[in-house]
Amino acid sequence: MAAFRDKFRLASVFLFLAFALAGAFGYSLLSGDVRIPFQEVLEILATGPAGPAGSQESLARAVIWHVRLPRALTALATGAGLACCGVLFQALLLNPLAEPYTLGVASGAAFGAAAAISFQLPFLTFWAFAGSVGALGVVFALGGRGALREPPRMILAGVVVGSILSAAIALLKALSGQMMAAIVLWIMGSFAGSTWGSTAWCFPAAILVSVLGFGLHRDLDIVASGSPAMALGVNEPRLRMGLLLISSLATAVFVSFSGVVGFVGLVVPHLVRILAGPNHVRLVPLSFLGGGLLMLVADQAARGLSELPVGVITALVGGPVFCVLLWRRA
Repeated sequence: MAAFRDKFRLASVFLFLAFALAGAFGYSLLSGDVRIPFQEVLEILATGPAGPAGSQESLARAVIWHVRLPRALTALATGAGLACCGVLFQALLLNPLAEPYTLGVASGAAFGAAAAISFQLPFLTFWAFAGSVGALGVVFALGGRGALREPPRMILAGVVVGSILSAAIALLKALSGQMMAAIVLWIMGSFAGSTWGSTAWCFPAAILVSVLGFGLHRDLDIVASGSPAMALGVNEPRLRMGLLLISSLATAVFVSFSGVVGFVGLVVPHLVRILAGPNHVRLVPLSFLGGGLLMLVADQAARGLSELPVGVITALVGGPVFCVLLWRRA
């Protein structure tokens, strides 16, 4: 009877998240300054970006295919990917407070973007990604080979690199003059500039992280439990090195296109654990759905508030939720 209740609860959570995600995605295509009826949206999606043969591109078709659809897909992929990265980080670093930005990836991206904005360099996304990868390389170098067996060393290296880069970002903002506002807005995160290019990068990154996490769910369960992994057939250092590197690079992709969007990779895995338990075969796919749902809702709220940075929305929602979770566990 207990097994039936557990399966029923799992199925209920999955269906709720799937339908809620589909509803949020559909609503993001309907809402905006240009009012487009539901039936017309379906026709535009069915006939493709070019429309029927011989027809001219209308304003509604341009809005759906070139503005709303890439923005919604990028937001969904970013939220889902960050949530799955959070699951991996918390399991591999044996720390419930670990998140995708723990190893200084966000600070590196923010520094790269701030430098590009300050010096008016082209290809801002490239510099943000380069900053992320550079920061990650420094963290791995500082942690050394021993960090793969001692996760606290890796976390400490990430904290040190993040602190140094935060000070460097503050210096750039102080010296950038009129460009300071642009730096601040980028760091706070937004999907307003999403294109099919950002979707083409973010969606594969999210799928890769979720597939790896789901496929290696048994190994993640063993490592997260603190059991002797080598005795159970799991090469813990190699697993930690590979998944941390891949999830950090995926996080660098997300941050490079959307800016720093906090709390998604921290809060969503904890909420899913309460609903479905700590087993990673459940945790990874449900976090994918939950992260995508949270980011779509946050982006929709940001659009409704005159394009308020989406990072502000996730912080305002995620901060209190995480405080409640900590209070419940106290």
